[in-house]
Amino acid sequence: QAADLSKPIDKRIYKGTQPTCHDFNHLTATAESVSLLVGFSAGQVQLIDPIKKETSKLFNEERLIDKSRVTCVKWVPGSESLFLVAHSSGNMYLYNVEHACGTTAPHYQLLKQGESFAVHTCKSKSTRNPLLKWTVGEGALNEFAFSPDGKFLACVSQDGFLRVFNFDSVELHGTMKSYFGGLLCVCWSPDGKYIVTGGEDDLVTVWSFVDCRVIARGHGHKSWVSVVAFDPYTTSVEESDPMEFSGSDEDFQDLHFGRDRANSTQSRLSKRNSTDSRPVSVTYRFGSVGQDTQLCLWDLTEDILFPHQPLSRARTHTNVMNATSPPAGSGGTNPGSNGNSITTPGNSVPPPLPRSNSLPHSAVSNAGSKSSVMDGAIASGVSKFATLSLHDRKERHHEKDHKRNHSMGHISSKSSDKLNLVTKTKTDPAKTLGTPLCPRMEDVPLLEPLICKKIAHERLTVLIFLEDCIVTACQEGFICTWARPGKV
Repeated sequence: QAADLSKPIDKRIYKGTQPTCHDFNHLTATAESVSLLVGFSAGQVQLIDPIKKETSKLFNEERLIDKSRVTCVKWVPGSESLFLVAHSSGNMYLYNVEHACGTTAPHYQLLKQGESFAVHTCKSKSTRNPLLKWTVGEGALNEFAFSPDGKFLACVSQDGFLRVFNFDSVELHGTMKSYFGGLLCVCWSPDGKYIVTGGEDDLVTVWSFVDCRVIARGHGHKSWVSVVAFDPYTTSVEESDPMEFSGSDEDFQDLHFGRDRANSTQSRLSKRNSTDSRPVSVTYRFGSVGQDTQLCLWDLTEDILFPHQPLSRARTHTNVMNATSPPAGSGGTNPGSNGNSITTPGNSVPPPLPRSNSLPHSAVSNAGSKSSVMDGAIASGVSKFATLSLHDRKERHHEKDHKRNHSMGHISSKSSDKLNLVTKTKTDPAKTLGTPLCPRMEDVPLLEPLICKKIAHERLTVLIFLEDCIVTACQEGFICTWARPGKV
């Protein structure tokens, strides 16, 4: 209801601790009552009802469960009483609103352990909070998100890893590593097929849930990305068998980290040929806001999701090109990485162009395009700019990478890459670069934002897509609603 925006319906001032995150329970919300969880910098979680003032419960009040800052709190999808809380200690706890927290520190019993994660149950005579304790990765757990069907949980940590778990069976489904630095935010596409992350590498990274691999990166922000969110209202997706979305050839399977791939091969073989005659066009729109005060809007289109060239050919092609190309061109020599083979006989492009034509910049606009003349025109347009910018950026990344690894050695990541067979050892992030966990910049398409606009004076911290507007908020304390085109 249109409230008087100068008077909040509820206002609370806390001393000695600050609210850091919150979540409404959409399942139980009514016009008369709404369950709001608030996490605090000292580790407590409060349940309040801003409409019914008398409801209020405090969890981890004595800070016996965890003393570190609450980084993310979410109701478990479909549950009226369960909620999950992440802390900067790297731990997550599952609570039940009905249970007490106990007067002593909890004792834990190991339930399941895996590559860089462990889950413990709480041991006590009577049922108490927390029900479960998850320890994930190294360093702070910055954010987590449940998949749209509630079955999977994606976590991003300061160690730069995205880890996706099956929430009920507590099993690791797949992982990804940032280009460098920590990952700060994560979100799922509305159909649960893609996950987008953002973080300290100033990039947004798109990861395919089905294939467990990075399919694109987006560069538009000039500083850390603080929120990524899909826009469900402009995303158009055809209903199909999830396997059809795997834009990869079946010989790519050996790169999946030993996951159970029962019956996917069959469906891939039968479906692979049907991806070309796609009646409905598929587009995902997502947005990101960052500490650079900019809002970026991105489109994930079919040329990125379904590269037309089989990956096996793209891979061998790439290796040959990289082997023969001079080091100076390594900034972007990679045809075929985007499923668009450039070096076709009879290509009428002048000699210096094929290299720049292979840059992800041009790939975004012309992947899968049949006409080489068109390719040439686009390439010449971006060649000068793209070669420069990509190369400079790589140089800069290496410097940053170097400094950061020095200063942040204590949270160097654990590799969960079975291919390297490096387990249980602290690995240098440089070792994951170039593996499926973290492909090199030239190995995946590079998206450019449709729009990149400075919309605040201070760091942006919130981005929410609603049907008729977009909501953003910044550290200056301003909450802005932006009308969608045609909805003013």
